Order: sequence, then C-alpha cells, then structure tokens
Amino acid sequence: MSPGPDDSISAVITAYDCARYLGQAIESVLAQTYPAQQVIVIDDGSTDDCAGVARAYGDQVQYFRQDNRGSGAARNAGLRRATGAWLALLDGDDYWQPNKLADQMAAAAADVSLEAVFAHMQPFVSPDLGPAEAARLRVETDPVPGYGASTLLIRRAAFRRIGEFVEHLHISEFMEWYGRAMEASLRAQMLPEILAWRRVHANNSTRRNYDSRLEYARVLKSMLDRRRSSQRPDVP
Repeated sequence: MSPGPDDSISAVITAYDCARYLGQAIESVLAQTYPAQQVIVIDDGSTDDCAGVARAYGDQVQYFRQDNRGSGAARNAGLRRATGAWLALLDGDDYWQPNKLADQMAAAAADVSLEAVFAHMQPFVSPDLGPAEAARLRVETDPVPGYGASTLLIRRAAFRRIGEFVEHLHISEFMEWYGRAMEASLRAQMLPEILAWRRVHANNSTRRNYDSRLEYARVLKSMLDRRRSSQRPDVP
C-alpha cells in the first residue's frame, strides 16, 4: 500500500563537493522500505561532478543547483520545493539504513502527537582514506544520539512553525534551528536504533571551517540568553 497524502515524505539531500559519496546517499534514500515520494538534491555550488551523479538517477531525483551559500541556504532551498507532509534531511556524504523512514513513521503512528523523530547515528571513517590520513581523524566509535540534519524527520507544519534555517552560519545552523525548536516546544522522540551513518572524511564542513567553530559558542550563548530572558520575572 502506498503512503497517503498525510504520510507522504519529501527527502532533501544537500551536496557540496561530495560527488564520490553522493551516490551512496541517494541510493540509501531510494532503497527505503518506506519510500519517500519526492527526492530532492540541492547542489550548493559544487566544483566536482555532483551534478552528474545526481542526474544519473533520472526522474527518481529532482536536481537543483545554486551558487555556494552554505548548508542552511541549501536546506532551505530544498525544503521550499518539498511537497510531502513529512520532511527528511540528509547530508550528501552520509547515508541511511534501509528501514530509517519506516521506523520513524512507525514511531509517529504509535504517538500521533509527535512532530519530529530523530534516531541514533554511527560515525565512521570513510574507507577511501589512506591509513595515515584516517589516523589523524578523531571519530566516536559508539553510536551517538543523532540530533542533526541526517536523522531528522519532521512534520511540514512543525517545520513551518519553527521556521527555516538561518543562512549566515557556516557550521552551526542546525544547532541554532534545534535551539529554536526546543524553545517552541517541538514534540520529538529519539529512537534508540542506529538509522543513519555519518561519514568522517578530510572535507567535512566542520573540518573545512575549523576557525568558524566559535560559531558554536556564539549560538549557544544566544540560546542561553534567550532562555534566561524568557525565565526572568516581570519587574513592575
């Protein structure tokens, strides 16, 4: 039985210079046991052959290219084109387990008040790296709670309520969005299963933008300042 309009999913894959990995990301979406009705790839101004990889899938994938503007702008561009009742995100260098969407939709069906479902994620060193390069990377060996883009499944109405990703941040746009989601009392569940794999490689955005990691501190401070302000009693 095909999903109905209220259960339809749009999957948005964002890609930047990850052509060597993008095919695995796309195939992991197309292989879902609970299929996405729309698969969108947003190419954020790549200088490699992300376009060729995405277009090779024909009408199974909707491909769009924009000038390089960062992850937040790329996610927003895809989400604005999404038509599903549910929205899922995937970074072009990560990939999903085949049962990712099925398990998340089952959780949503079991608790109809849920607005979003996350899952655990397993980081791994990309196997195309040489031993010396791989040894320099620090990678969690245990699964981690996937409070990130590649595990998120969210109702369209809930995403609209929280708002789009900010586009001026380089690496912390999801952290900033998630902070707003918590302030907006997003009803979310974290599944214990590993449903996504996070690839660690030499060109990860957090490694390319090492000097921008101060963003995390600034975003966290902004979140804490807003929380303190909301908890401050009114002074007559």
